[in-house]
Amino acid sequence: MNKAAPGSLLGIEHLEASEILRLLALARRMNPRKPRPLLRGKRVLLLFYEASTRTRSSFEIAAKSMGAMTTLVLSSGSSIEKGESLLDTGYTLQAVGADVMVIRHPNAGAPLLMATHLDIPVINAGDGMHEHPTQALLDAYTILRHRKTLKSLQMAIVGDIYHSRVARSAIHLLSKFGARITLCGPSEFLPEVATSLAPGLHITRTVEEAVRGADAIMVLRVQKERLAGTKLRLQDYISRYQMTMARMKLAKRDAILMHPGPIIRGLELTWEVADCPQSVIVEEVHNGVPVRMAVLAKALGKAR
Repeated sequence: MNKAAPGSLLGIEHLEASEILRLLALARRMNPRKPRPLLRGKRVLLLFYEASTRTRSSFEIAAKSMGAMTTLVLSSGSSIEKGESLLDTGYTLQAVGADVMVIRHPNAGAPLLMATHLDIPVINAGDGMHEHPTQALLDAYTILRHRKTLKSLQMAIVGDIYHSRVARSAIHLLSKFGARITLCGPSEFLPEVATSLAPGLHITRTVEEAVRGADAIMVLRVQKERLAGTKLRLQDYISRYQMTMARMKLAKRDAILMHPGPIIRGLELTWEVADCPQSVIVEEVHNGVPVRMAVLAKALGKAR
C-alpha cells in the first residue's frame, strides 16, 4: 500500500503521544479572532458525505482564519449522486487545485483510501464507526484548559460506545497518557470487545459507579433508532443512563461534563446538566477552531 501524503491526519491510534502534544501546543498559539495569513493562497477542500454542523463549520472558519480559500462539496447535488466512485471524486478534486482535503464519510477507511492514492494531505473528519481524530484532539485541548495533565485523569464515557467514533478516538488518545477510563452503557452499546481498544479500560453497567470520583465525564449521543433495536425502552434508558445532577455530584467537585454534540436534552442528559457550571459543551465547540487551525497548518507545512 502507498503511504499517505505527509501532513495527513487519519486517526489517533497510530500517533505518538509526542505528536499529539505538539499539535496541542500549536493549537494554543492559534487565535481565530486574530487572523494569520499562514495559508494564504491555499485551497482547502471540504468533502462531506454526511451531515455536519460543528466539524464542517469549524474547519471552514479555521481555514479562513489563516487566509485559505475553502470549497464545500456535499454528496447531494454533485457527481457523487450519479454514482462516481470515491477515488474518482478525489482525483477530480485534486485536479481542480485542492491543496488539502478534509473528508467525512460513512464508511470506515475512506480517508485512508484517499490518502494512499492522492498526492495531497487528507484529514479525517469522521469515518464510519472508526475514528474522529480532531474531536479527540479538541477534547484533550479542552481537558487541559481545566487540568494540568492528562496523566492519571479519571474519565467516564457514558452512552453508545460501540457506534461512536468519538469514543474510539478519545480512548486511543487518553490511554497514551495513562488516563483511567471507565465505559458505561447498555450491553448492546458496549460489547466486551471494547476492552481491546486500549489496555486498562474498565467496563460497568452502572452510571453511578462510572462517574464516582471522575475528573471528566463524556456523555455520548444516543440515536433513538438504534435504541429501538435494543431490549431497552426509551424510558428505561433515561432511568438507567441519563446524566442527572444527582449523578454529576458523585464525580469530583471540579469535574467537567463533555459531549461531542449534537445533544438531545431530556434523553442523554437533563437540561440542568447541559447548562450546569461544570458543562464545557460550548467550550468544546469553541476549541474546535484553534485545534483545526493547527491541524491544517501542520498538513500544509506551515506549523511553526
